[in-house]
Formats: sequence, structure tokens, C-alpha cells
Amino acid sequence: MKKDSGLVYGFSAYIIWGILPLYWKLLGNVGSVDILFYRIVWSLIFMTIYLVIFRKIPLFIREVKELLKSKRNTLAIIIAAIFISLNWGIYIYTVSIGQVQQASLGYYINPLLNVLAGAIYLKEPLSKQAKLASFSALAGVVLLTIQTGVFPFNSLFLAASFCLYGLTKKQLQLSAATSITLETLIIAPFGLIYLFFLSPTGFMQYPMNTNLLLIGAGIVTAIPLLLFATAVKKLSYITLGFLQYVNPTIMLAMAIFLFHEPYELPQFIAFAFIWLGILIFVAGNVIESRKRGLRL
Repeated sequence: MKKDSGLVYGFSAYIIWGILPLYWKLLGNVGSVDILFYRIVWSLIFMTIYLVIFRKIPLFIREVKELLKSKRNTLAIIIAAIFISLNWGIYIYTVSIGQVQQASLGYYINPLLNVLAGAIYLKEPLSKQAKLASFSALAGVVLLTIQTGVFPFNSLFLAASFCLYGLTKKQLQLSAATSITLETLIIAPFGLIYLFFLSPTGFMQYPMNTNLLLIGAGIVTAIPLLLFATAVKKLSYITLGFLQYVNPTIMLAMAIFLFHEPYELPQFIAFAFIWLGILIFVAGNVIESRKRGLRL
């Protein structure tokens, strides 16, 4: 039951992340750095309201006090905040310059890093299906990288920052709400300084519809993070890694059919290797679950 609920949370988070490029496209008149810091500031405000409405303030205070007793955990939450902020910034910039496929590639690479981190750092066992799936997905990613014609810095930075973010959160014994509130709280002061004193437009000096979209950016940022943080606690890091293919597949479909980015047969073949890897992994999990059911 725990794994089943974890899958629901994980799928929900990745589906929302997959369609987010549509939202950022609506903010084309706002600079990437501005969007990043508005995301952080309004996410903090949304999470504060969330804590009040669901009466989680006492839990938040209790968990923060416990966190501050450990220098290692305090450093970990700061590092997590930095990693997710970097990830958001690179992602917003990549989408804003019309390279949704590059963003998609980054999130295709990320699960491979998750599998590697899960196997090496967390000592999670790799099944034969997972190894075969990883090899197939890696072949697809290599082909995609070659076909871009340039070294995919943005894609690799996206993959590495989110992998390290998830790995850091895996080590923290914090509720999802407390973790996300702290992450945004750590970065928010820097965001406010930038928005009030350094932003060329000034704080919330856009038209009303744009200001409403910027406020909404906090909501569409916090909700999938809440879902993801819950999924991290319920699933193995390897399983979580392969679930993330939902996100870039949605992004790829939008890049091709909505944003009309170029997509040719060699790219389709490369993605076919990735999809084959997903199929192998999912089929392996289904077979393993049925075997366990028979034993019971």
C-alpha cells in the first residue's frame, strides 16, 4: 500500500512538471531571473498559508528545532535549497529561449543519474531488468546528445541539480511541508533583494494579468514539490528515477506538437531506446510484484 500511494504521488508530481512549460510560456514578457525569484517568494507565501490552514505550524516549529540540533542536517537543507533553485533557474531559462527539447533531454538524463546514485550511494540493489532498462535508456540519451550537435550543458545541469536535490532530501527526516517551506525560506531573502532593488522592472510592476500569473507561479511550484517530497519517502530512489520519464515525455510531446520544434527520424529512434528502457523496467516491476503476491 505504501508503494502504491507513493506511485500516485510520484506520477502526479511528474505530470504537473511535464505541463509546466505551458505556464512559463505565458510569462514570456518576464525575465528568467525575475520568474525564478517570484517562484521562490510566492511559493513561500503559499506554503505559509498551507501550514496555517492545515494546522501544521506546531509541526513545522518542532521539526525546525530538531533540524537545528544537527549541523549536518542544517547544511543539507541549505544545499537542497540551492540545488532546487539552480534547477528552477536553468529550466526557466531553457524553456524561455525555445529549447523545450533540451529541457526534456535533461529530465531524460536525470533518472539515469538517480539510478546511479541509488545503486552506489544508497546501496539500493539493481535488478536485471533495471540494469537492462538503464542500458537501453542510456543508449537513447547518448544518441540524443550526439544529434544535438553541441554539448548539452543546460540538459546536464538540469539533470545533475535535480538528482542532487532529491538525494539530499532523501537523507532528511522532515515532512514535505516543512522541507519545502524551509527551502523557499532560505532563498527568499535573496529573491526579495533582487526583486526590490535589482530587477529592471521592480516588484510586481507588471500588468495585472502578469502579476496574477506570477502569484500563481508559487502555487504551481509548491504543489508538485509537495507531491514529490511525499513520493521520495515512499519509493526507492531507483523506482522514483524511472517514474520521472513521465515528465520529459510530456515535455517532448509539447515541444513537437505545440511549440513545433524540429523533430526528425534519428531523434525518434533515440527516444525509442528510452521508451524501451521504461517498458522493460515497468514490466519487470509488474512481474516481481506478481511473484511476491503468489508467495503471500
